[in-house]
Amino acid sequence: MCGRWQCSFQLQPIEWMKGKVIGSGSFGNVHLAMDQATGSLFVAKSATSESGIFSLKNEANILENLDSPYIIKCIGKDFSLAKNGEKKHTLFLEYMAGGSLSDVAEKFGGTLDERVIHLYTREIVVGLRYLHQNGIVHSDLKCKNVLLGLSGNIKLADFGAAKKIYDGKKNVKTWMRSWDSCLGGTPLWMAPEVLRNEGLDFSSDIWSLGCTVIEMATGKPGWHIDRSNPMDEILKISRGDKVPHFPLGFSKEGIDFLEKCLQTDPRKRWTSQELLHHPFVDVRPGIVFSRKASDAFSPSSVLDVGSYDSYDSSDDECLEGSTPFPGRLKKMAARNVSEKDFQSSGDWITVRKR
Repeated sequence: MCGRWQCSFQLQPIEWMKGKVIGSGSFGNVHLAMDQATGSLFVAKSATSESGIFSLKNEANILENLDSPYIIKCIGKDFSLAKNGEKKHTLFLEYMAGGSLSDVAEKFGGTLDERVIHLYTREIVVGLRYLHQNGIVHSDLKCKNVLLGLSGNIKLADFGAAKKIYDGKKNVKTWMRSWDSCLGGTPLWMAPEVLRNEGLDFSSDIWSLGCTVIEMATGKPGWHIDRSNPMDEILKISRGDKVPHFPLGFSKEGIDFLEKCLQTDPRKRWTSQELLHHPFVDVRPGIVFSRKASDAFSPSSVLDVGSYDSYDSSDDECLEGSTPFPGRLKKMAARNVSEKDFQSSGDWITVRKR
């Protein structure tokens, strides 16, 4: 019997045209591509380095059994040898013309209106619930890794750092520390316990969700980092009991939602299932935020944004056999670290419409 992964690959392009490079990262390049049989557009994400190949393989393994309208779809893969004998791995992924939420916010003044954040957040939570029900932790949730369709639909993307911590057969608690010794993710969005290398759980994504909501509202990470010494600030986040700065002027429903996500004790964070019933993301008729009537409103969808926007994986890339994140913090502290070291991770990179 054919599984979903194999069946979905029957739809992968057999003859396809590679367009211009629309993005690049430490792992390789991303091309806009066209299926010559149908004329449809998709994204070809390729890697030749060992670290890039490892990340693409992990993304393929994670996506192979997933089927949700809130998760980016992988339509195929091509793992082959180049003419010079070099290994080349390519993933074929659906093209989301709206781009990332980070890019969308930039095009609309740097931030999003709370009513739009409410719509987007609900779909992100639905996507997280689906992942968690399937035993998967995304590990790198942020605006750069949330993509928007032209109709305003949201999809989670960039699963290069994702982990499957539960397969339905083993108790999740016994799997919390079973992930390999490396950690992916972006420090300013990572839960404190993950920064301390204490374990990975579904609640780690909930912390990142709170940080992502703050990012949508402010256009910046929730932490105000001292650019002169970012390493020291990151260490304080991992060891302290503080939470990111909440957006000014946010509704009481929005503040309460953030408080449910940004608990330093992971056991106190709400689950994705619980958050779906929170008033901040409730879509029932009559739900109104306690906001000023004069507050501005932004569109709930974006037409012809035409760009992806995500980070390259130069510093936070997940490598086989690499040291856990605390060890990498020490290494990075030994050199001259800039703020960009803490705002770059994952595989999805900047994609610009040409």
